[in-house]
Amino acid sequence: MFAVVKTGGKQYKVSEGDIITVEKLDAEVGAEVELGPVLMAGDGEKVEVGAPALEGKTVRATVLAQGKGPKIVIMYHRRRKNSRKKIGHRQSLTKLKITAIN
Repeated sequence: MFAVVKTGGKQYKVSEGDIITVEKLDAEVGAEVELGPVLMAGDGEKVEVGAPALEGKTVRATVLAQGKGPKIVIMYHRRRKNSRKKIGHRQSLTKLKITAIN
C-alpha cells in the first residue's frame, strides 16, 4: 500500500516502513505525528485519487530525528563595483519513519 502525502509544500510517495526527510515539524523525537492531506492512495491495481484530498485517509509517522540539511552557499557579485556578498543557509529538517497508512 502506498500514499501520496503533502507536507511542507512538497508531495511525498510513501509506503509503510519508509524513512523520509521532510521540512521541520514541531514534534519531539519519538513522538507520533499525523501527516497532512492524503492526495492519493493505492495498493497495486486499486488506486484512489482525491479531489484535492481523500477524506478519512491518514498517514501516521514516528519522528526519528531533528536536524539540519547540507549548507547551501549563495554568492552575490557585482562586476567592476568591488561589491561581494557570501551567504550560507542550512534548512531545518525532520526525519520520519512511516508507521501506518489507514
